[in-house]
Amino acid sequence: MTLTDPTTAIRPRTWRTRAAFWWIALSALAIAVLAPLPYALTSLTDLAAQDQQLATNYAGRSSAVQLAFYLHITCGGIALLLSPLQFATRLRIRAVAAHRAVGRVVLGAIAVAGLAGLVLAPHNVAGPVGTAGFGLLALLWLGFSATAFLAIQRRRDVTAHRRWMVRAFALTYAAVTLRLWLGVLMGAQSGVWGVDGDTAFERAYLLVPFLCWVPNLIVAEWYLAVQRRTVPDPLTREVAAP
Repeated sequence: MTLTDPTTAIRPRTWRTRAAFWWIALSALAIAVLAPLPYALTSLTDLAAQDQQLATNYAGRSSAVQLAFYLHITCGGIALLLSPLQFATRLRIRAVAAHRAVGRVVLGAIAVAGLAGLVLAPHNVAGPVGTAGFGLLALLWLGFSATAFLAIQRRRDVTAHRRWMVRAFALTYAAVTLRLWLGVLMGAQSGVWGVDGDTAFERAYLLVPFLCWVPNLIVAEWYLAVQRRTVPDPLTREVAAP
């Protein structure tokens, strides 16, 4: 893959663009590191004894479900951690080999985390709503990523590859928005209505299986629609070569 003009392909970024990128990158870093950390340091059984809701749900499950849980949080964390690098314009243009290598790791991590997510969906805390929400999330996550891979691997279609990766990242970022929505919903219940923490969590978790990713996908589609009407992204000027 080559560039028609690598010196002019970098588009100046506004402060809004920079702020959005750094918010996404830093929030992704925080969740990718902090969310799996308790499970890396403490067993599910011990976390369940501490009344940790998710650990309580999975501590009594079969070994296969527990393995899927660990694969999901580990590989999902890797995908979340590395994905922002793929949207760094200068890295894409000036370090093409690194961009490709990181991209392969991201897609591989999504494949494992998505399949593990399908295994976990019927065993989630939210019941049938969670099975539908998280199951559909996993299917779309896998589908968008596979489409992005095929677009670049088979057709050398850089523009289509980028657009599908934007959609895939919107779903990857659900790991962040899930926790943001939980915080907002639980805080509102506790602060306004005085609901206890466990009840607030259970009620909030009935909404987040869809709330954590549907708005993300809507924002991604809006962003892509805006991109069609404005100056083409640097990647649209790339000419793919075998």
